[in-house]
Amino acid sequence: MQKAILIGLAGLIGTLGRYALSGIIARRFGETFPTGTLVVNIVGCFLAGFLFYLMQERFLINETMRAMVMIGLLGGFTTFSSFGLQTFTLLKDGEIWFAAVNIVGSNLLGLLLVWAGYSLARVI
Repeated sequence: MQKAILIGLAGLIGTLGRYALSGIIARRFGETFPTGTLVVNIVGCFLAGFLFYLMQERFLINETMRAMVMIGLLGGFTTFSSFGLQTFTLLKDGEIWFAAVNIVGSNLLGLLLVWAGYSLARVI
């Protein structure tokens, strides 16, 4: 239970960080293009790779702390970082097919289901 609470608190910090950074970027560059979301996603992916290496391969960080950072903080900041890290891991492990399915499935099916949800909401 303590681990879940810590992950949730870290998620709160990540969510507030996403809100702050995307707001700063939107005020600076406008909102015609979702620059704030793009910046959050690429920063989150960089942090996922950077912190994954440090916590998994360089330093021995306990499981709860790793979960707080990777699931809570980065998950709250952007779930796109999870997508990027998991796809990278698949590629690193030679699982090209699974990586391709993840890329196509997450993006193409994600967009298709956004359309489906939108369309369903319009008719009910």
